[in-house]
Amino acid sequence: MNPEQVIQIFRDTGALLEGHFIYTSGRHGRHFLQAARVMQYPEYTERFGRALAENFQDAGIDLVIGPATGGIVLAYETARHLNCRAAYTEKDGEGGMALKRGFALKPGERVLVVEDIVTTGGSVAKSVAHLRERGAEVAGVSVLIDRSGGKVTFDCPYKPLAVLALESWSADALPEDLKNMPPVEPDDLMVK
Repeated sequence: MNPEQVIQIFRDTGALLEGHFIYTSGRHGRHFLQAARVMQYPEYTERFGRALAENFQDAGIDLVIGPATGGIVLAYETARHLNCRAAYTEKDGEGGMALKRGFALKPGERVLVVEDIVTTGGSVAKSVAHLRERGAEVAGVSVLIDRSGGKVTFDCPYKPLAVLALESWSADALPEDLKNMPPVEPDDLMVK
């Protein structure tokens, strides 16, 4: 699967939104990626899981981890293609990400971390740190879309399926077109 195909699937499913959005960070932008809109279609989730797995087919992966919530379904589907276990990390109450709910992790297990969208890489980095603290060997990270334009990096092999550079601005530095357009809450938009 090439980057153009990934982006086109996001467009076709209404998951690449255009307009005026206020991001969680408080910054404003013209585009919003809502991966949940793609994950509702099993045929696309299957294709994405296969593509993520192909990037690490020969890496001896024992376990695929997805940070909650965006990585949970992808971890399962990617693990299915790698014929291994899947699990997920979630917030630990101390600002980190951790395996909970009785998920086992043996020292030395080779782990692949997968995520839907990476903006700063925070959830992935926290998950990687936790996994290493528990003795895992993190074999790599793969994501559907790196929306940082390639600015995000990890200290292991990193293979996004697509990279987008999505501009954002502070409220006091908006371009003219956004100044004249009221912001929209992405969850309020109807799915195609």
